[in-house]
Amino acid sequence: MRDIELEIFEGNHCTKHKVGEKYKYPKDNGKLCPWLLYSASHMIQVLKYDGRLGWSYKNTPYEKIINKDGVTTEFVRCPDPTSSGIVLKITAIKRTRKKAR
Repeated sequence: MRDIELEIFEGNHCTKHKVGEKYKYPKDNGKLCPWLLYSASHMIQVLKYDGRLGWSYKNTPYEKIINKDGVTTEFVRCPDPTSSGIVLKITAIKRTRKKAR
């Protein structure tokens, strides 16, 4: 299982979120807009359990990192039909095992 970090990567005119805000999943779920969290939830579950999504977005601002030093990223847009344009960056980080004493 991986730890999940969320970051508001892009967007404007949103009354709830600003670019650069960071959250821990699931600890900070109550701080996220329900629309945004719901649109990301399936991707989060796939990444949390070490799955992969097939697209890569090569040569775009959304190009993914896949398994570089145990990190995987994914991007998802808020379904809000207004011009807010919020994009959430999901980062899955491989947990390191603690050494037994």
